[in-house]
Amino acid sequence: MTYRSIREWPEDERPRERLLRHGPEHLSDAHLIAISLRTGGSGRSAVDIALELLATFGSLRKIGQASAGEICAIKGLGPAKAAQLKAALELGMRAFREPAPKGPFFSTGRDVYDYFHPRLSGLKKEVFCCALLDVKNRLLCDFRVSEGTLTSSLIHPREAFLQAVRESAASVIFVHNHPSGDPEPSRDDIQITGRLEQAGEMLGIKLLDHVIVGDGRYASMLEKGYLKAG
Repeated sequence: MTYRSIREWPEDERPRERLLRHGPEHLSDAHLIAISLRTGGSGRSAVDIALELLATFGSLRKIGQASAGEICAIKGLGPAKAAQLKAALELGMRAFREPAPKGPFFSTGRDVYDYFHPRLSGLKKEVFCCALLDVKNRLLCDFRVSEGTLTSSLIHPREAFLQAVRESAASVIFVHNHPSGDPEPSRDDIQITGRLEQAGEMLGIKLLDHVIVGDGRYASMLEKGYLKAG
Protein backbone atom coordinates (compact mmCIF):
# COMPACT_ATOMS: atom_id res chain seq x y z
CA MET A 1 0.00 0.00 0.00
CA THR A 2 1.40 3.39 -1.01
CA TYR A 3 1.86 5.84 1.86
CA ARG A 4 -0.07 9.10 1.51
CA SER A 5 0.66 12.11 3.69
CA ILE A 6 -2.38 13.78 5.27
CA ARG A 7 -1.53 16.80 3.13
CA GLU A 8 -2.45 14.69 0.11
CA TRP A 9 -5.86 13.76 1.51
CA PRO A 10 -9.00 15.57 0.26
CA GLU A 11 -9.37 18.76 2.31
CA ASP A 12 -12.68 17.67 3.90
CA GLU A 13 -10.97 14.55 5.30
CA ARG A 14 -7.96 16.24 6.89
CA PRO A 15 -8.30 16.33 10.70
CA ARG A 16 -7.19 19.93 11.21
CA GLU A 17 -9.44 21.30 8.46
CA ARG A 18 -12.39 19.26 9.75
CA LEU A 19 -11.85 20.62 13.27
CA LEU A 20 -11.77 24.22 12.05
CA ARG A 21 -14.86 23.71 9.90
CA HIS A 22 -17.04 21.55 12.15
CA GLY A 23 -15.60 21.83 15.66
CA PRO A 24 -13.54 19.37 17.77
CA GLU A 25 -16.62 17.50 18.99
CA HIS A 26 -17.09 16.07 15.48
CA LEU A 27 -13.64 14.44 15.36
CA SER A 28 -12.70 10.96 16.53
CA ASP A 29 -10.10 10.36 19.25
CA ALA A 30 -7.65 9.26 16.55
CA HIS A 31 -8.09 12.47 14.58
CA LEU A 32 -7.60 14.62 17.69
CA ILE A 33 -4.43 12.72 18.57
CA ALA A 34 -3.21 13.17 14.98
CA ILE A 35 -3.63 16.94 15.28
CA SER A 36 -1.56 16.89 18.50
CA LEU A 37 1.18 14.88 16.75
CA ARG A 38 1.07 17.28 13.74
CA THR A 39 2.99 14.96 11.40
CA GLY A 40 3.53 11.25 10.87
CA GLY A 41 6.77 9.33 10.68
CA SER A 42 8.40 6.11 9.51
CA GLY A 43 6.25 6.09 6.39
CA ARG A 44 2.96 6.42 8.24
CA SER A 45 0.50 9.29 8.61
CA ALA A 46 -0.28 10.89 11.97
CA VAL A 47 -3.72 9.20 11.87
CA ASP A 48 -2.10 5.77 11.36
CA ILE A 49 0.10 6.36 14.39
CA ALA A 50 -2.86 7.63 16.42
CA LEU A 51 -4.84 4.49 15.62
CA GLU A 52 -1.95 2.30 16.76
CA LEU A 53 -1.64 4.29 19.99
CA LEU A 54 -5.31 3.68 20.76
CA ALA A 55 -5.06 -0.01 19.82
CA THR A 56 -1.94 -0.47 21.97
CA PHE A 57 -3.02 1.36 25.11
CA GLY A 58 -6.81 1.02 24.82
CA SER A 59 -7.97 4.52 25.76
CA LEU A 60 -6.97 8.17 25.99
CA ARG A 61 -6.66 7.90 29.76
CA LYS A 62 -4.21 5.00 29.48
CA ILE A 63 -2.18 6.84 26.85
CA GLY A 64 -1.94 9.74 29.30
CA GLN A 65 -0.76 7.36 32.03
CA ALA A 66 1.89 5.76 29.80
CA SER A 67 5.50 6.82 30.14
CA ALA A 68 7.32 8.67 27.38
CA GLY A 69 9.40 5.53 26.82
CA GLU A 70 6.30 3.38 26.33
CA ILE A 71 4.90 5.89 23.83
CA CYS A 72 8.21 6.01 21.96
CA ALA A 73 7.94 2.25 21.45
CA ILE A 74 5.26 3.00 18.82
CA LYS A 75 6.83 3.13 15.36
CA GLY A 76 7.02 6.73 14.15
CA LEU A 77 7.07 8.31 17.61
CA GLY A 78 10.17 9.85 19.17
CA PRO A 79 10.73 11.88 22.35
CA ALA A 80 9.49 15.15 20.79
CA LYS A 81 6.16 13.71 19.66
CA ALA A 82 5.76 11.81 22.93
CA ALA A 83 6.21 15.10 24.79
CA GLN A 84 3.66 16.85 22.51
CA LEU A 85 1.12 14.12 23.15
CA LYS A 86 1.71 13.96 26.91
CA ALA A 87 1.38 17.77 27.14
CA ALA A 88 -1.89 17.81 25.15
CA LEU A 89 -3.45 15.06 27.29
CA GLU A 90 -2.32 16.73 30.52
CA LEU A 91 -3.85 20.04 29.43
CA GLY A 92 -7.13 18.25 28.80
CA MET A 93 -7.07 16.69 32.26
CA ARG A 94 -6.26 20.02 33.93
CA ALA A 95 -9.09 21.75 32.06
CA PHE A 96 -11.48 19.00 33.21
CA ARG A 97 -10.40 19.39 36.84
CA GLU A 98 -10.61 23.18 36.79
CA PRO A 99 -13.77 24.38 38.57
CA ALA A 100 -16.22 26.14 36.29
CA PRO A 101 -16.91 29.77 37.25
CA LYS A 102 -20.42 30.39 38.54
CA GLY A 103 -22.58 32.57 36.36
CA PRO A 104 -25.23 35.07 37.45
CA PHE A 105 -28.49 33.91 38.98
CA PHE A 106 -31.67 34.65 37.00
CA SER A 107 -34.88 34.90 39.02
CA THR A 108 -36.78 37.65 37.17
CA GLY A 109 -37.10 39.13 33.71
CA ARG A 110 -35.22 42.16 35.05
CA ASP A 111 -32.21 39.96 35.87
CA VAL A 112 -32.18 38.71 32.29
CA TYR A 113 -32.58 42.22 30.87
CA ASP A 114 -29.73 43.60 33.02
CA TYR A 115 -27.39 40.87 31.74
CA PHE A 116 -28.28 41.04 28.04
CA HIS A 117 -29.19 44.65 27.32
CA PRO A 118 -25.57 45.92 27.03
CA ARG A 119 -25.12 43.54 24.07
CA LEU A 120 -28.57 43.77 22.48
CA SER A 121 -29.77 47.33 22.97
CA GLY A 122 -29.29 49.60 19.98
CA LEU A 123 -28.71 46.83 17.42
CA LYS A 124 -30.24 47.40 13.98
CA LYS A 125 -31.09 43.69 13.54
CA GLU A 126 -33.00 41.31 15.74
CA VAL A 127 -30.66 38.88 17.50
CA PHE A 128 -32.07 35.77 19.17
CA CYS A 129 -30.05 34.31 22.06
CA CYS A 130 -30.35 31.37 24.41
CA ALA A 131 -29.16 31.29 28.03
CA LEU A 132 -28.44 27.81 29.44
CA LEU A 133 -29.07 27.41 33.18
CA ASP A 134 -28.28 24.83 35.84
CA VAL A 135 -30.75 23.43 38.37
CA LYS A 136 -30.32 26.55 40.54
CA ASN A 137 -31.06 28.91 37.63
CA ARG A 138 -27.43 30.00 37.38
CA LEU A 139 -26.09 30.80 33.93
CA LEU A 140 -23.90 28.09 32.44
CA CYS A 141 -23.34 29.90 29.15
CA ASP A 142 -25.21 31.76 26.45
CA PHE A 143 -25.03 31.72 22.68
CA ARG A 144 -26.54 33.36 19.62
CA VAL A 145 -29.16 31.21 17.89
CA SER A 146 -29.95 33.44 14.91
CA GLU A 147 -29.86 36.94 13.51
CA GLY A 148 -32.53 38.66 11.43
CA THR A 149 -36.23 39.41 11.55
CA LEU A 150 -37.77 37.03 14.06
CA THR A 151 -40.28 34.68 12.42
CA SER A 152 -41.40 31.14 13.10
CA SER A 153 -39.51 29.99 9.99
CA LEU A 154 -36.26 31.55 11.23
CA ILE A 155 -36.33 30.06 14.74
CA HIS A 156 -36.51 26.27 14.65
CA PRO A 157 -36.73 24.46 18.00
CA ARG A 158 -34.02 22.01 16.89
CA GLU A 159 -31.40 24.76 16.53
CA ALA A 160 -32.70 26.65 19.57
CA PHE A 161 -32.30 23.66 21.92
CA LEU A 162 -29.30 21.95 20.30
CA GLN A 163 -26.68 23.44 22.61
CA ALA A 164 -28.93 22.98 25.65
CA VAL A 165 -29.07 19.24 24.94
CA ARG A 166 -25.29 19.07 24.43
CA GLU A 167 -24.58 20.89 27.68
CA SER A 168 -27.25 19.00 29.67
CA ALA A 169 -28.85 22.29 30.73
CA ALA A 170 -31.67 22.02 33.27
CA SER A 171 -33.54 24.97 31.77
CA VAL A 172 -33.23 27.77 29.23
CA ILE A 173 -34.23 31.39 28.79
CA PHE A 174 -34.56 32.85 25.31
CA VAL A 175 -33.79 36.50 24.71
CA HIS A 176 -34.07 38.76 21.70
CA ASN A 177 -34.11 42.47 20.99
CA HIS A 178 -36.54 44.77 19.18
CA PRO A 179 -34.54 47.32 17.14
CA SER A 180 -37.53 49.69 17.33
CA GLY A 181 -36.91 50.02 21.05
CA ASP A 182 -40.45 48.90 21.91
CA PRO A 183 -40.31 45.50 23.68
CA GLU A 184 -44.05 44.78 23.35
CA PRO A 185 -44.40 41.18 22.05
CA SER A 186 -45.57 40.71 18.47
CA ARG A 187 -47.85 37.91 17.28
CA ASP A 188 -44.77 36.07 15.98
CA ASP A 189 -43.05 36.47 19.35
CA ILE A 190 -46.01 34.86 21.11
CA GLN A 191 -46.31 32.01 18.60
CA ILE A 192 -42.58 31.25 18.71
CA THR A 193 -42.64 31.22 22.50
CA GLY A 194 -45.43 28.65 22.46
CA ARG A 195 -43.57 26.41 20.02
CA LEU A 196 -40.37 26.62 22.04
CA GLU A 197 -42.21 25.84 25.26
CA GLN A 198 -43.71 22.70 23.69
CA ALA A 199 -40.29 21.64 22.35
CA GLY A 200 -38.74 22.11 25.77
CA GLU A 201 -41.42 19.94 27.39
CA MET A 202 -40.69 17.15 24.90
CA LEU A 203 -36.95 17.38 25.59
CA GLY A 204 -37.30 17.67 29.36
CA ILE A 205 -35.70 21.14 29.36
CA LYS A 206 -37.82 23.80 31.03
CA LEU A 207 -38.31 27.11 29.21
CA LEU A 208 -38.28 29.57 32.10
CA ASP A 209 -38.84 32.76 30.14
CA HIS A 210 -38.53 34.56 26.83
CA VAL A 211 -37.40 38.14 27.38
CA ILE A 212 -37.58 40.90 24.78
CA VAL A 213 -35.03 43.68 25.17
CA GLY A 214 -36.08 47.18 24.16
CA ASP A 215 -34.74 50.69 24.67
CA GLY A 216 -34.42 50.91 28.44
CA ARG A 217 -37.33 48.49 28.86
CA TYR A 218 -38.07 44.81 28.55
CA ALA A 219 -41.00 42.43 28.19
CA SER A 220 -41.09 39.04 29.91
CA MET A 221 -43.33 36.40 28.35
CA LEU A 222 -43.59 34.72 31.74
CA GLU A 223 -44.61 37.92 33.52
CA LYS A 224 -47.16 38.66 30.78
CA GLY A 225 -48.73 35.21 31.16
CA TYR A 226 -47.65 33.68 27.83
CA LEU A 227 -45.63 30.95 29.60
CA LYS A 228 -46.55 28.49 32.33
CA ALA A 229 -45.10 29.46 35.70
CA GLY A 230 -43.22 26.93 37.81
